[in-house]
Amino acid sequence: MQILLALLIGAVIGAAVHFLVPARGTRGVVLAPLLGALMSGLVWMILTWAGLGLDNPWLWLSAFVAPIVVTYPALVILARTRTAFDARERARLKIG
Repeated sequence: MQILLALLIGAVIGAAVHFLVPARGTRGVVLAPLLGALMSGLVWMILTWAGLGLDNPWLWLSAFVAPIVVTYPALVILARTRTAFDARERARLKIG
């Protein structure tokens, strides 16, 4: 049941990262919170299966660090890729 805490922490961090990374219009509003929740929940699950309990600080630290480490670079790469693709399509279609 405590994995819900990790999922919530990851979603909140993902939402914050969504607003920190520029070019928000190039991606959906749910992508970053979903990715953050997925990463936080996945790391939480792996560490609890490895034997870490709720009293271990590494479990809680990982719930905060994992979504940042994965979500921020993923959104930066996605924004760059989408911006470049849109520019190529505008040039190909001869618009703008």
